[in-house]
Amino acid sequence: MQTLKKGLLAGLATTWKLGKIIFPITLIVTMLSQTVVMDWLTRVLSPMMGLIGLPGEAAIPLVLGNVLNLYAAIGAMLTMDLSVKQVFILAVMLSFSHNLFVESAVAKQVGLRISVVLAVRIGLALVSAWVIHLVWQGGSEQASYGFVPAGPENVTGTADIFFYGVEAAFIGILQLAAIVIPIMLFVQVMKDLAWLPVFSRWMTPFTKLLGVKPNTSTTLASGLLFGLAYGAGVMIQAAKEDGVSKKDLYLVFIFLVACHAVIEDTLIFAPLGIPLWPLLLVRLVTAILLTAAVAFIWNRLEQKEQEEEEPAAAASSDR
Repeated sequence: MQTLKKGLLAGLATTWKLGKIIFPITLIVTMLSQTVVMDWLTRVLSPMMGLIGLPGEAAIPLVLGNVLNLYAAIGAMLTMDLSVKQVFILAVMLSFSHNLFVESAVAKQVGLRISVVLAVRIGLALVSAWVIHLVWQGGSEQASYGFVPAGPENVTGTADIFFYGVEAAFIGILQLAAIVIPIMLFVQVMKDLAWLPVFSRWMTPFTKLLGVKPNTSTTLASGLLFGLAYGAGVMIQAAKEDGVSKKDLYLVFIFLVACHAVIEDTLIFAPLGIPLWPLLLVRLVTAILLTAAVAFIWNRLEQKEQEEEEPAAAASSDR
C-alpha cells in the first residue's frame, strides 16, 4: 500500500511539473496553428521541399508535426495526393522530428541544452529524407490510405481559437496524467521489489553497445517505450537517483531523440499504408550508429585530454 501511495504521489508531482510546461506551450502553438502564422511558415519552408523529393504542400504536415504532434501531421497528409515514396519520406522525417516545442522543453528539464536536441532531431530528419530521395528509385505509385483519423479543426474567431487551444491543452494534460501516473506506479513497484538492478543487468549489453553505463537503463527504457514527453518523469527521477552522468545523459538522449516511443510512433503511421518495419529499422539503426559514434569520439577526446594533463601534473609535482 505504501508503494502505491509513493508511486501515486510521484506520478502526480511529475504530472504537475510537466503540465506547467506542456499546457502553455500546447495552448500557444494550437492557437497559432489556426492563424496566418502557419501559412507563413509553410511558405518559408516550401522552396527546400524539392531538394528532398517532396512537393511544396508537404511543408504543411511537416510544420504541423513539428509544432503540434504526429496526429495533426498525419491528418494533413491524408488529404494530399502523395506517392508511396513521398509518404515514407515524410513518415521518416516526422518520426525523427516532431512535437519540438514540448519535447525540447522536457529535455531542458532533464538538464540538456535545447540547441543540441534540436540540432540532432532536425538534422536527422533532413539527412534521412535526402538519402532516401537519392537512394530509393521506386515508390512512385500513389499512396493508398487506410483508416482516416480526424484532422485538425478549422476554427475562426479569437474567442473560439482561444477556447480550442485551452481544450487541446487540457486534453494534453489528461493524456499525460493517464500515462505518467501508471508509469511512476510501475517504477515504484520495481524499486520496492528490487527489480531495477535485475533490469539494469539485462540492459548491460545494449548500454555497452551505445557506450553508456548500465545505470542509464531506466532512462533509456522509459524513453524508448513511452517517448520523451511521457517518459520524462522517469528520466528526471532516474537521472537524479541513479547518478547518471551528464555525458551519459546526453548520449542516452541522442539515442532517444532518434528512436523513442517506438510502439506508438510506429503504429501511428499505419493509416498511411506504408510498410512499418522499414520505418522502425531506420530509426533504430540510425539511433544506435549515431550514439555509438558520438560516444566513441567523446571517449577519445576525454582520453586525449587526460593524457595531456598527466605530464603537466607530473611536472608540477616534481617542482
